[in-house]
Amino acid sequence: MSTNGIDTAVPPSGAGCVECDATDGWWVHLRRCAQCGHVGCCDSSPSQHASAHAVTSGHPVVQSFEPGETWFWNYVTEEGFDGPELAAPHHHPMDQTVPGPSSRVPWDWQRHVR
Repeated sequence: MSTNGIDTAVPPSGAGCVECDATDGWWVHLRRCAQCGHVGCCDSSPSQHASAHAVTSGHPVVQSFEPGETWFWNYVTEEGFDGPELAAPHHHPMDQTVPGPSSRVPWDWQRHVR
């Protein structure tokens, strides 16, 4: 089902931020595009790939990709809301560290977050 920028049939693009994984970067939390499934890092992360994806793709709605979180966010209206269940998986792997992935997180990671 696809309505208002949300496609419930599209799975996430992977277990971590697509761009950070390609460049050996790291993230604080993950967000999943509700339209195309792109997984990007949150705005507290150094690179803010989820919001950059929203701007470049025109896909404004994301869902948290963190265990236990089901909320959605619209970058255009700057509002959170409850939405439909998206295709599985619904969060990154449970053994993935936050921030993560652990092998790429600097020891002073708190100095790098927004």
